[in-house]
Amino acid sequence: MADEAKAKGNAAFSAGRFEEAAGHFSDAIALAPGNHVLYSNRSAALASIHRYSDALADAEKTVELKPDWAKGYSRLGAAHLGLGDAVSSIAAYEKGLALDPSNQGLKDGLADAKKAATAPPPRRPPSGADAIGQMFQGPELWSKIAADPATRAYLEQPDFMQMLREVQRNPSSLNMYLSDPRMMQVLSLMLNIKIQRGEDSDLPQTSSPSQPQQQQKQEQPETKAREVEPEPQPEPMEVSDEEKERKDRKAAAQKEKEAGNASYKKKDFETAIQHYTKAMELDDEDISYLTNRAAVYIEMGKYDECIKDCDKAVERGRELRADFKMVARALTRKGTALAKLAKNSKDYDIAIETFQKALTEHRNPDTLKRLNEAEKAKKDLEQQEYYDPKLADEEREKGNDMFKQQKYPEAIKHYNEALRRNPKDVKVYSNRAACYTKLGAMPEGLKDAEKCIELDPTFSKGYTRKGAIQFFMKEHEKAMETYQAGLKHDPNNQELLDGIRRCIEQINKANRGDISQEDLQEKQSKAMQDPEIQGILTDPIMRQVLMDFQENPSAAQHHLKDPGVAQKIQKLINAGIVQTR
Repeated sequence: MADEAKAKGNAAFSAGRFEEAAGHFSDAIALAPGNHVLYSNRSAALASIHRYSDALADAEKTVELKPDWAKGYSRLGAAHLGLGDAVSSIAAYEKGLALDPSNQGLKDGLADAKKAATAPPPRRPPSGADAIGQMFQGPELWSKIAADPATRAYLEQPDFMQMLREVQRNPSSLNMYLSDPRMMQVLSLMLNIKIQRGEDSDLPQTSSPSQPQQQQKQEQPETKAREVEPEPQPEPMEVSDEEKERKDRKAAAQKEKEAGNASYKKKDFETAIQHYTKAMELDDEDISYLTNRAAVYIEMGKYDECIKDCDKAVERGRELRADFKMVARALTRKGTALAKLAKNSKDYDIAIETFQKALTEHRNPDTLKRLNEAEKAKKDLEQQEYYDPKLADEEREKGNDMFKQQKYPEAIKHYNEALRRNPKDVKVYSNRAACYTKLGAMPEGLKDAEKCIELDPTFSKGYTRKGAIQFFMKEHEKAMETYQAGLKHDPNNQELLDGIRRCIEQINKANRGDISQEDLQEKQSKAMQDPEIQGILTDPIMRQVLMDFQENPSAAQHHLKDPGVAQKIQKLINAGIVQTR
């Protein structure tokens, strides 16, 4: 019967089980499709779980079936407001008040809608790549490109127009297109900075704007409009004695749960167990009492009892079709107990499997953290059992022999086994980094070199390996920093000194423009993806400094007296963004 389904929906709504309530109201609507109250109640349930589009459809149906019923317009206003349409929400509430001027719910809803309508939308200032990408959003973009002879032709190139529209849609995608010289040219135009190419003049310059750029006004902090979540109320129903008794038992169970929570916080675990047990006896339709008692058992070190409670909670939860988050919580607590037991049993597999099951129910950060901890504990245990420095040395020597024979993949296999036997041998990481370098696997080699330095900051070979890889990747500034860091520990190391000399030669060569157009473009493209470079170019002070280098040389020299500014200018020069000859 429709009334029976409606009663179940009302009960579920009152208990906060809105998804279940919507299902019962749907069953009632199937039996009585002309009942406007059922659509109203389902709209309320759907709005409570933020399904505002569905809630709006039900609210519109309510008004269609009963246009003179004020509460229908309350549902309509709440759904519109949930969708962010404050104007339509105001109109709906006003129509409802025209029918029932004294309705306090409609008055409150109207006030909230008006407040939302007048509140400015929240904004967050862009930064880094987003800040540069935002420059492509303004209407002046097209006029600037069309006015500049160097970029005007780009507007007739379909592939470039597609790139430009993509950056307008998603400013963060700018980095994807920086390797295209046309995009670099337009970026230079928008930044008012002349990013020099091989044929450019010999001083750091900025393109002269047609008029001084006005300093942008700082945005005032904006107050985020309070998100209004409607709190609808289903139509009152006649409550049977049986239903009343059920509600009383649930209320009593909740009180026991609260008492258990208070005892738990006081670390009075025995008393907490008693309260949770009593709550379970009063209400067996809420598995939170079981999961809470399981948590107490963990604190008491009674892991077997915890596992039993969690298994009961999962089984009962599936019978009741409980919230998947509650089932995930039970599985997580079971996994926690199993992980505690694994410290003695050395078997982490079942704990890991339980955490993985919990994540399939609900991807909770705490569960993921516990899974990672269990996997790490298992890995550490296996490593501890496998640890053998003597066998590690033997594998390292085998790897060295393969390296001398230029059999680099075979050498890596031996080095891998050596590290499994002794994961803290810096020599093995250094040797494997050399193999990766020979094979052209620079990222892997860089990672091994950095591991050398992490394990032993005084190990000079780690710095020479890392610097050599960075030099090969044409990251000369970073390579020089690495060599300099190594010299702090070994000031007379010839490899480190030679590395610095090579870096200085390449940096000076790039600064003079004595590199190919292709190399310069690659260098600039990499630099523009560096967050530090992006920050410098979007800094209003630094942009003014760069403009002064072109328009006001005396002011530019004054700027260079500031060590911070001078350092940033040097950073841009090293990156190839500006050049000197």
